[in-house]
Amino acid sequence: MSEILDRARTRVLESGAGLDEEQILEVLRLPDEDLPALLQLAHDVRMKWCGPEVEVEGIISLKTGGCPEDCHFCSQSGLFASPVRAVWLDIPSLVEAAKQTAATGATEFCIVAAVRGPDKRLMDQMRAGVKAIKEAVDIQVAASLGMLTKEQVDELVEMGVHRYNHNLETCRSYFPNVVTTHSFEERWETLKMVRDSGMEVCCGGILGLGETIEQRAEFAAQLAELDPHEVPLNFLNPRPGTPLGDRPVVEGKDALRAIAAFRLAMPKTILRYAGGREITLGDLGTRDGLLGGINAVIVGNYLTTLGRPATADLDLLQDLKMPVKSLSATF
Repeated sequence: MSEILDRARTRVLESGAGLDEEQILEVLRLPDEDLPALLQLAHDVRMKWCGPEVEVEGIISLKTGGCPEDCHFCSQSGLFASPVRAVWLDIPSLVEAAKQTAATGATEFCIVAAVRGPDKRLMDQMRAGVKAIKEAVDIQVAASLGMLTKEQVDELVEMGVHRYNHNLETCRSYFPNVVTTHSFEERWETLKMVRDSGMEVCCGGILGLGETIEQRAEFAAQLAELDPHEVPLNFLNPRPGTPLGDRPVVEGKDALRAIAAFRLAMPKTILRYAGGREITLGDLGTRDGLLGGINAVIVGNYLTTLGRPATADLDLLQDLKMPVKSLSATF
């Protein structure tokens, strides 16, 4: 085993301390022949510091499309000629989606809206939706509604939203190449308010936006500084009509290297498979990631792209003898 992995084993596996930016970069530069040993180390770290359970989540879009922001990867922006158009979901549909999610064994149901930040109409619909879901389904409700004010953070807490997702998407130095209508610091400020409120912080991003390997390491280190409860890891699935629609897909081995590196940067964090894994990794790579640091999955479809059938992921978890995290353990 390489000296880099030996040092990582001592620091992360034995002491529970994450790698710093320079050490993360060393891991990301490891040759392909070291990948199996790297994935094994990341899996050992996950098992020691997080345990064998896998958290399962479903997501639903309350408001799709028509977003005023220009996130270059996103087909929900109203500024690009993508095929996604604005639509709102009604409360009965939200409740039905939550029931279907709970039926898979999922403990998390995340309500997402394509907005810069919520207005009164959206907050009112969230309040009604969360209330209806909690009355009908035994599942935890999370939300992703863009940038928030302190008053909106407090309102979500009062509704019973227990986790808030707001992805940084990429590192601070590369962010202006991906989004120009708001700043990295604006997102960071929302995340700090969420953490201070007592809600769990869910924050990750997308790999393959054109960032360098050094910026990938920078991003992992910045996420580790934030210390979120959960990090959803997406891989770019290029969307027609967006500025990044012609970007190449991340190579499978690079994706697995990144998964392991992010686990070694954040040994005690929930690291969740999110969008893009189907085209980046396929079935075999999905299995390798679950044996290389991942300990949570989004089941079913994503916001504007298709995912694997929920049964495929649940069957894989059963095959790997990885128990699905029970709801009672999350309260």
